[in-house]
Amino acid sequence: MSRLVADTSGLVSLGVAAGGDPDPLSVCVDRYEVAVPARVVEELRDTASYDDAHGRAAAAVIDRTDAISTRSAALDADFPLDDGENAAVTLANDLDAALLLCDEFNRLGPIHASLADTRLVTTPTLLSALVRAGALSVDDATALDDVADARSRDANAYVQRARSPFEQG
Repeated sequence: MSRLVADTSGLVSLGVAAGGDPDPLSVCVDRYEVAVPARVVEELRDTASYDDAHGRAAAAVIDRTDAISTRSAALDADFPLDDGENAAVTLANDLDAALLLCDEFNRLGPIHASLADTRLVTTPTLLSALVRAGALSVDDATALDDVADARSRDANAYVQRARSPFEQG
């Protein structure tokens, strides 16, 4: 089983569609050994305190933490992003993870550059991979629409491009 380290943003995106059938978050934790830094769990708890779509999504992820490994990770004082991304990149490198799930679309460059042998994936990319692997159907991947709406990414060119294979199917 491949190891996937996740940042708060990617988990919240998956949490938006939690509870569906199938649930992309559940499919992810069933197909990957998911690990997160303790800092990400703290950020999820903070986010879950809000009464909005993000808070509900973070709460859905927290409800699944029994299926997610929480690990400590040192912070790189020179890393230019927040502590959650910082810890996730460190953990991905420390664990030699196959994938790092992160939806910081405007800052993917510094994250990618900080990874050693780990592939950076976003929620749209992960959903596409799950469709190609047969774990989700094209119809199931329409969770991307829920994610884009809830996370205010509907106009994001990256998300629109990731949607295109599903719209052609």
